[in-house]
Amino acid sequence: MTVEIKVPTLGESVTEATVAKWFKSAGDQVVADEPLVELETDKVTLEVPAPVAGKLESIAADEGATVEVSALLGAIAEGEAGAVAAPPPAPPPTPEPTPAPVQAAPPAPSPAPAAAAALSPAVRNLVAENALDPGKISATGKGGRILKGDVLAHLAQGSTPSPAPPAPPHGRTGPREERVPMSRIRQRIAEHLKEAQNTAAMLTTFNEVDMSAVIALRKQYRDEYEERHGVRLGFMSFFVKAAIVALREIPEVNAEIDGTDIVYKNHYDIGVAVGTPKGLVVPVVHDADQMTFAGVEQSIKSLASKGRAGTLAVDDMQGGTFTITNGGVYGSMLSTPILNTPQSGILGMHNIQPRPMAVGDGVEVRPMMYTALSYDHRVVDGQGAVTFLVRIKECIEDPQRMLLDI
Repeated sequence: MTVEIKVPTLGESVTEATVAKWFKSAGDQVVADEPLVELETDKVTLEVPAPVAGKLESIAADEGATVEVSALLGAIAEGEAGAVAAPPPAPPPTPEPTPAPVQAAPPAPSPAPAAAAALSPAVRNLVAENALDPGKISATGKGGRILKGDVLAHLAQGSTPSPAPPAPPHGRTGPREERVPMSRIRQRIAEHLKEAQNTAAMLTTFNEVDMSAVIALRKQYRDEYEERHGVRLGFMSFFVKAAIVALREIPEVNAEIDGTDIVYKNHYDIGVAVGTPKGLVVPVVHDADQMTFAGVEQSIKSLASKGRAGTLAVDDMQGGTFTITNGGVYGSMLSTPILNTPQSGILGMHNIQPRPMAVGDGVEVRPMMYTALSYDHRVVDGQGAVTFLVRIKECIEDPQRMLLDI
Protein backbone atom coordinates (compact mmCIF):
# COMPACT_ATOMS: atom_id res chain seq x y z
CA MET A 1 0.00 0.00 0.00
CA THR A 2 1.28 3.46 -0.93
CA VAL A 3 0.85 6.25 1.64
CA GLU A 4 1.20 9.88 0.54
CA ILE A 5 3.29 12.42 2.43
CA LYS A 6 1.59 15.83 2.36
CA VAL A 7 2.36 19.33 3.61
CA PRO A 8 0.67 19.70 7.02
CA THR A 9 -1.28 22.72 8.23
CA LEU A 10 1.30 25.45 8.74
CA GLY A 11 -0.59 27.75 11.08
CA GLU A 12 -2.66 30.89 10.95
CA SER A 13 -2.15 32.98 7.76
CA VAL A 14 0.66 30.68 6.54
CA THR A 15 -0.25 29.03 3.24
CA GLU A 16 3.03 27.88 1.74
CA ALA A 17 6.52 26.70 2.64
CA THR A 18 9.86 25.92 1.06
CA VAL A 19 11.31 22.40 1.06
CA ALA A 20 14.55 23.05 2.94
CA LYS A 21 16.05 19.56 3.27
CA TRP A 22 15.24 15.91 2.70
CA PHE A 23 16.70 13.60 5.34
CA LYS A 24 16.07 10.53 3.19
CA SER A 25 16.50 9.62 -0.49
CA ALA A 26 14.08 7.72 -2.71
CA GLY A 27 14.49 4.00 -2.01
CA ASP A 28 15.59 4.46 1.62
CA GLN A 29 13.87 2.53 4.39
CA VAL A 30 12.03 4.71 6.92
CA VAL A 31 10.54 4.20 10.37
CA ALA A 32 7.15 5.53 11.44
CA ASP A 33 7.41 9.05 12.94
CA GLU A 34 11.01 9.41 11.73
CA PRO A 35 11.70 12.96 10.40
CA LEU A 36 11.66 12.84 6.59
CA VAL A 37 11.78 16.39 5.33
CA GLU A 38 12.29 19.86 6.74
CA LEU A 39 10.00 22.68 5.64
CA GLU A 40 10.74 26.37 6.09
CA THR A 41 7.92 28.90 6.35
CA ASP A 42 8.13 32.65 6.80
CA LYS A 43 7.77 32.09 10.56
CA VAL A 44 9.20 28.74 11.60
CA THR A 45 11.07 25.66 10.43
CA LEU A 46 9.28 22.35 10.97
CA GLU A 47 9.91 18.69 10.26
CA VAL A 48 7.41 16.38 8.56
CA PRO A 49 7.57 12.83 10.01
CA ALA A 50 6.96 9.57 8.18
CA PRO A 51 3.27 8.63 8.58
CA VAL A 52 4.09 4.90 8.35
CA ALA A 53 7.08 2.57 8.22
CA GLY A 54 8.22 1.38 4.82
CA LYS A 55 10.32 2.47 1.86
CA LEU A 56 10.42 6.04 0.57
CA GLU A 57 9.04 5.28 -2.86
CA SER A 58 9.24 8.73 -4.44
CA ILE A 59 9.95 12.40 -3.78
CA ALA A 60 7.50 14.80 -5.44
CA ALA A 61 8.93 18.12 -4.20
CA ASP A 62 12.68 18.63 -4.39
CA GLU A 63 14.73 20.81 -2.08
CA GLY A 64 14.09 24.49 -2.80
CA ALA A 65 10.57 23.89 -4.13
CA THR A 66 7.69 26.05 -2.88
CA VAL A 67 4.74 23.97 -1.71
CA GLU A 68 1.26 24.83 -0.44
CA VAL A 69 -0.67 23.26 2.42
CA SER A 70 -1.79 19.70 1.53
CA ALA A 71 0.58 19.55 -1.47
CA LEU A 72 2.21 16.19 -2.19
CA LEU A 73 5.76 15.83 -0.89
CA GLY A 74 6.35 12.16 -1.65
CA ALA A 75 5.08 8.64 -1.08
CA ILE A 76 5.98 5.65 1.10
CA ALA A 77 5.48 2.00 0.17
CA GLU A 78 4.14 0.75 3.49
CA GLY A 79 5.36 -2.39 5.21
CA GLU A 80 8.85 -2.72 3.77
CA ALA A 81 10.59 -1.65 6.96
CA GLY A 82 10.16 -2.62 10.59
CA ALA A 83 7.95 -0.58 12.88
CA VAL A 84 10.94 0.23 15.03
CA ALA A 85 14.46 1.04 14.05
CA ALA A 86 16.90 -1.82 14.06
CA PRO A 87 19.62 -1.48 16.69
CA PRO A 88 22.94 -0.19 15.35
CA PRO A 89 25.39 -2.89 14.31
CA ALA A 90 27.97 -3.83 16.89
CA PRO A 91 31.45 -2.52 16.15
CA PRO A 92 33.79 -5.13 14.58
CA PRO A 93 36.08 -6.92 17.03
CA THR A 94 39.38 -5.23 17.54
CA PRO A 95 42.19 -7.32 16.03
CA GLU A 96 45.09 -8.34 18.18
CA PRO A 97 47.84 -5.73 17.98
CA THR A 98 50.93 -6.67 16.06
CA PRO A 99 54.41 -5.41 16.86
CA ALA A 100 55.32 -2.32 14.92
CA PRO A 101 58.71 -0.95 13.89
CA VAL A 102 60.14 1.74 16.11
CA GLN A 103 59.60 4.44 13.44
CA ALA A 104 56.01 3.41 12.56
CA ALA A 105 53.32 6.07 12.36
CA PRO A 106 50.93 6.38 15.34
CA PRO A 107 47.79 4.22 15.15
CA ALA A 108 44.73 5.62 13.39
CA PRO A 109 41.95 7.02 15.62
CA SER A 110 39.32 4.53 16.69
CA PRO A 111 35.94 4.59 14.89
CA ALA A 112 33.09 6.71 16.21
CA PRO A 113 30.85 5.00 18.79
CA ALA A 114 28.08 2.91 17.31
CA ALA A 115 25.51 5.08 19.12
CA ALA A 116 26.42 8.04 16.89
CA ALA A 117 25.45 6.02 13.81
CA ALA A 118 21.95 5.51 15.26
CA LEU A 119 21.16 9.22 15.36
CA SER A 120 18.40 10.42 13.05
CA PRO A 121 19.45 13.12 10.52
CA ALA A 122 17.67 15.85 12.48
CA VAL A 123 19.32 14.83 15.76
CA ARG A 124 22.71 14.44 14.06
CA ASN A 125 22.47 17.95 12.60
CA LEU A 126 21.44 19.45 15.95
CA VAL A 127 24.30 17.67 17.74
CA ALA A 128 26.81 18.84 15.13
CA GLU A 129 25.56 22.46 15.11
CA ASN A 130 25.96 22.70 18.88
CA ALA A 131 29.21 20.65 19.07
CA LEU A 132 27.72 18.18 21.55
CA ASP A 133 28.95 14.79 22.69
CA PRO A 134 26.10 12.27 22.12
CA GLY A 135 27.47 10.12 24.93
CA LYS A 136 26.61 12.86 27.44
CA ILE A 137 22.97 13.23 26.33
CA SER A 138 20.31 11.31 28.28
CA ALA A 139 18.36 9.18 25.77
CA THR A 140 14.63 8.51 26.23
CA GLY A 141 13.85 6.86 22.90
CA LYS A 142 13.11 3.18 22.37
CA GLY A 143 16.23 1.05 22.49
CA GLY A 144 18.25 3.89 23.96
CA ARG A 145 17.87 6.16 20.91
CA ILE A 146 18.53 9.88 21.34
CA LEU A 147 15.48 11.93 20.31
CA LYS A 148 15.44 15.56 19.23
CA GLY A 149 13.70 16.46 22.49
CA ASP A 150 16.58 14.86 24.41
CA VAL A 151 19.05 17.19 22.67
CA LEU A 152 16.90 20.26 23.34
CA ALA A 153 16.54 19.29 26.99
CA HIS A 154 20.32 18.86 27.17
CA LEU A 155 20.81 22.35 25.70
CA ALA A 156 18.24 23.86 28.07
CA GLN A 157 20.22 22.48 31.03
CA GLY A 158 23.05 24.79 30.13
CA SER A 159 25.27 22.54 28.06
CA THR A 160 28.20 24.56 26.76
CA PRO A 161 29.28 23.88 23.17
CA SER A 162 32.87 23.00 22.50
CA PRO A 163 35.02 25.95 21.46
CA ALA A 164 34.98 26.71 17.77
CA PRO A 165 38.13 25.96 15.77
CA PRO A 166 40.46 28.92 15.26
CA ALA A 167 39.61 31.24 12.39
CA PRO A 168 41.73 31.03 9.26
CA PRO A 169 44.42 33.68 8.85
CA HIS A 170 43.46 36.99 7.29
CA GLY A 171 43.50 37.21 3.56
CA ARG A 172 41.20 36.33 0.70
CA THR A 173 40.64 32.59 0.46
CA GLY A 174 37.61 32.54 -1.85
CA PRO A 175 35.82 34.49 -4.57
CA ARG A 176 35.29 38.22 -4.20
CA GLU A 177 31.51 37.76 -4.25
CA GLU A 178 29.04 34.99 -3.49
CA ARG A 179 25.36 34.95 -4.43
CA VAL A 180 23.14 33.02 -1.99
CA PRO A 181 19.32 32.83 -2.24
CA MET A 182 17.55 34.44 0.71
CA SER A 183 15.82 31.96 2.99
CA ARG A 184 12.05 32.24 3.25
CA ILE A 185 12.41 33.50 6.82
CA ARG A 186 14.88 36.21 5.75
CA GLN A 187 12.58 37.24 2.88
CA ARG A 188 9.66 37.55 5.27
CA ILE A 189 11.71 39.57 7.75
CA ALA A 190 12.64 42.00 4.96
CA GLU A 191 9.03 42.28 3.76
CA HIS A 192 7.70 42.68 7.30
CA LEU A 193 10.10 45.46 8.26
CA LYS A 194 9.57 47.36 5.01
CA GLU A 195 5.81 47.01 5.44
CA ALA A 196 6.12 48.62 8.89
CA GLN A 197 8.00 51.59 7.44
CA ASN A 198 5.56 52.00 4.57
CA THR A 199 2.36 51.60 6.62
CA ALA A 200 2.80 52.98 10.13
CA ALA A 201 3.37 56.60 11.08
CA MET A 202 6.41 55.51 13.08
CA LEU A 203 8.05 57.73 15.66
CA THR A 204 10.53 57.02 18.47
CA THR A 205 10.89 58.59 21.91
CA PHE A 206 13.77 58.01 24.35
CA ASN A 207 14.52 57.99 28.05
CA GLU A 208 17.29 56.73 30.32
CA VAL A 209 17.01 54.37 33.26
CA ASP A 210 19.19 53.98 36.34
CA MET A 211 19.71 50.22 36.67
CA SER A 212 21.21 50.37 40.19
CA ALA A 213 18.17 48.96 42.02
CA VAL A 214 17.65 46.01 39.65
CA ILE A 215 21.36 45.17 39.64
CA ALA A 216 21.43 45.23 43.46
CA LEU A 217 18.29 43.07 43.66
CA ARG A 218 19.71 40.49 41.24
CA LYS A 219 22.99 40.40 43.16
CA GLN A 220 21.26 39.97 46.52
CA TYR A 221 19.02 37.07 45.49
CA ARG A 222 20.95 35.55 42.56
CA ASP A 223 22.03 32.26 44.09
CA GLU A 224 18.85 31.59 46.06
CA TYR A 225 16.67 32.45 43.07
CA GLU A 226 18.54 30.18 40.68
CA GLU A 227 18.55 27.32 43.18
CA ARG A 228 14.81 27.55 43.75
CA HIS A 229 13.61 28.23 40.20
CA GLY A 230 16.32 26.64 38.07
CA VAL A 231 16.79 29.76 35.99
CA ARG A 232 18.76 32.97 36.35
CA LEU A 233 17.05 36.22 37.27
CA GLY A 234 17.67 38.32 34.17
CA PHE A 235 16.92 41.89 33.20
CA MET A 236 14.27 40.87 30.67
CA SER A 237 11.71 39.72 33.25
CA PHE A 238 11.87 43.13 34.95
CA PHE A 239 11.25 44.91 31.65
CA VAL A 240 8.44 42.52 30.69
CA LYS A 241 6.69 43.18 34.00
CA ALA A 242 7.37 46.94 33.77
CA ALA A 243 5.95 46.97 30.23
CA ILE A 244 2.75 45.31 31.44
CA VAL A 245 2.34 48.03 34.09
CA ALA A 246 2.80 50.70 31.41
CA LEU A 247 0.52 48.94 28.89
CA ARG A 248 -2.31 48.82 31.42
CA GLU A 249 -2.04 52.56 31.95
CA ILE A 250 -1.54 53.42 28.26
CA PRO A 251 -3.76 50.81 26.52
CA GLU A 252 -3.32 52.31 23.05
CA VAL A 253 0.27 51.01 23.00
CA ASN A 254 -1.25 47.52 23.38
CA ALA A 255 -3.66 48.08 20.49
CA GLU A 256 -3.62 47.73 16.71
CA ILE A 257 -5.43 49.22 13.72
CA ASP A 258 -7.86 47.02 11.78
CA GLY A 259 -9.29 48.97 8.87
CA THR A 260 -11.01 51.97 10.42
CA ASP A 261 -11.16 50.37 13.89
CA ILE A 262 -8.71 50.37 16.77
CA VAL A 263 -8.59 46.99 18.51
CA TYR A 264 -7.59 47.28 22.17
CA LYS A 265 -6.05 44.10 23.59
CA ASN A 266 -6.95 43.15 27.15
CA HIS A 267 -4.31 40.43 27.23
CA TYR A 268 -0.56 40.86 27.42
CA ASP A 269 1.34 38.57 25.08
CA ILE A 270 4.84 39.97 24.94
CA GLY A 271 7.06 39.22 21.96
CA VAL A 272 10.78 38.91 22.78
CA ALA A 273 13.18 39.36 19.86
CA VAL A 274 15.73 36.52 19.62
CA GLY A 275 18.72 36.37 17.29
CA THR A 276 19.12 33.02 15.51
CA PRO A 277 21.43 31.72 12.77
CA LYS A 278 18.57 32.26 10.29
CA GLY A 279 17.74 35.80 11.40
CA LEU A 280 15.79 37.67 14.04
CA VAL A 281 12.61 35.96 15.24
CA VAL A 282 10.06 37.16 17.78
CA PRO A 283 8.57 34.30 19.82
CA VAL A 284 5.79 35.28 22.21
CA VAL A 285 5.47 34.93 25.98
CA HIS A 286 1.71 34.38 26.15
CA ASP A 287 -0.28 35.80 29.09
CA ALA A 288 2.86 37.23 30.65
CA ASP A 289 0.76 39.24 33.10
CA GLN A 290 -0.32 35.98 34.76
CA MET A 291 3.25 34.72 35.20
CA THR A 292 5.70 35.18 38.03
CA PHE A 293 9.14 36.61 37.33
CA ALA A 294 10.44 33.04 37.29
CA GLY A 295 7.73 32.00 34.85
CA VAL A 296 8.71 34.79 32.47
CA GLU A 297 12.41 33.88 32.70
CA GLN A 298 11.71 30.18 32.12
CA SER A 299 9.49 30.93 29.14
CA ILE A 300 12.07 33.25 27.56
CA LYS A 301 14.86 30.71 28.10
CA SER A 302 12.81 27.94 26.49
CA LEU A 303 11.81 30.09 23.51
CA ALA A 304 15.38 31.29 22.98
CA SER A 305 16.70 27.71 23.02
CA LYS A 306 14.05 26.62 20.53
CA GLY A 307 14.82 29.62 18.34
CA ARG A 308 18.54 28.83 18.17
CA ALA A 309 17.78 25.15 17.49
CA GLY A 310 15.24 26.02 14.78
CA THR A 311 12.39 24.20 16.54
CA LEU A 312 9.97 27.05 17.27
CA ALA A 313 6.38 26.00 16.64
CA VAL A 314 3.83 28.17 14.85
CA ASP A 315 1.99 28.81 18.13
CA ASP A 316 5.23 30.16 19.64
CA MET A 317 5.24 32.96 17.07
CA GLN A 318 1.61 34.08 17.02
CA GLY A 319 -0.57 36.42 19.02
CA GLY A 320 1.92 39.03 20.26
CA THR A 321 0.49 42.38 21.37
CA PHE A 322 3.75 44.24 22.20
CA THR A 323 7.43 43.54 21.55
CA ILE A 324 10.68 44.04 23.48
CA THR A 325 14.07 43.89 21.77
CA ASN A 326 17.41 44.02 23.59
CA GLY A 327 20.17 45.36 21.37
CA GLY A 328 22.28 45.80 24.48
CA VAL A 329 23.34 42.15 24.37
CA TYR A 330 25.26 43.04 21.18
CA GLY A 331 26.66 46.27 22.62
CA SER A 332 24.13 48.71 21.13
CA MET A 333 24.16 52.07 22.88
CA LEU A 334 21.08 53.56 21.23
CA SER A 335 18.75 52.61 18.38
CA THR A 336 15.30 53.20 16.91
CA PRO A 337 13.60 49.78 16.72
CA ILE A 338 11.16 49.09 13.89
CA LEU A 339 7.58 48.16 14.75
CA ASN A 340 6.53 44.53 14.65
CA THR A 341 3.30 45.22 12.77
CA PRO A 342 0.39 45.20 13.32
CA GLN A 343 1.49 46.04 16.86
CA SER A 344 1.60 49.72 17.81
CA GLY A 345 4.66 49.73 20.03
CA ILE A 346 8.10 48.17 20.53
CA LEU A 347 10.47 48.79 23.43
CA GLY A 348 14.20 48.88 22.77
CA MET A 349 16.66 48.04 25.57
CA HIS A 350 20.33 48.94 25.22
CA ASN A 351 23.77 48.52 26.74
CA ILE A 352 24.30 49.41 30.40
CA GLN A 353 27.05 52.00 30.76
CA PRO A 354 28.42 53.67 33.93
CA ARG A 355 27.85 57.42 33.59
CA PRO A 356 28.18 60.39 35.97
CA MET A 357 24.71 61.44 37.09
CA ALA A 358 23.45 64.26 39.30
CA VAL A 359 22.12 62.68 42.50
CA GLY A 360 20.79 65.24 44.97
CA ASP A 361 23.45 67.91 45.31
CA GLY A 362 26.27 65.63 44.18
CA VAL A 363 27.45 63.60 41.23
CA GLU A 364 27.63 59.79 41.29
CA VAL A 365 28.59 57.20 38.71
CA ARG A 366 25.50 55.07 38.01
CA PRO A 367 24.82 52.13 35.64
CA MET A 368 22.56 53.73 33.04
CA MET A 369 20.58 52.32 30.11
CA TYR A 370 18.97 54.24 27.29
CA THR A 371 15.48 52.99 26.41
CA ALA A 372 13.53 53.68 23.23
CA LEU A 373 9.86 53.31 22.39
CA SER A 374 8.97 53.24 18.70
CA TYR A 375 5.24 53.67 18.24
CA ASP A 376 2.57 54.10 15.60
CA HIS A 377 1.55 57.74 15.79
CA ARG A 378 -1.79 56.87 14.15
CA VAL A 379 -2.78 55.16 17.40
CA VAL A 380 -0.46 56.53 20.08
CA ASP A 381 -0.06 60.24 20.82
CA GLY A 382 3.22 61.73 21.95
CA GLN A 383 1.97 62.25 25.51
CA GLY A 384 1.02 58.57 25.80
CA ALA A 385 4.39 57.44 24.40
CA VAL A 386 6.38 59.64 26.78
CA THR A 387 4.23 58.59 29.76
CA PHE A 388 4.74 54.93 28.79
CA LEU A 389 8.55 55.26 28.96
CA VAL A 390 8.33 57.21 32.22
CA ARG A 391 6.37 54.31 33.76
CA ILE A 392 9.03 51.88 32.53
CA LYS A 393 11.70 54.07 34.13
CA GLU A 394 9.82 54.29 37.44
CA CYS A 395 9.29 50.53 37.64
CA ILE A 396 12.90 49.65 36.87
CA GLU A 397 14.39 52.28 39.18
CA ASP A 398 12.03 51.21 42.01
CA PRO A 399 11.04 47.54 41.37
CA GLN A 400 8.89 47.44 44.50
CA ARG A 401 6.31 49.52 42.61
CA MET A 402 5.53 46.45 40.50
CA LEU A 403 5.01 44.30 43.59
CA LEU A 404 2.74 46.89 45.19
CA ASP A 405 0.94 47.68 41.89
CA ILE A 406 1.53 51.43 42.15
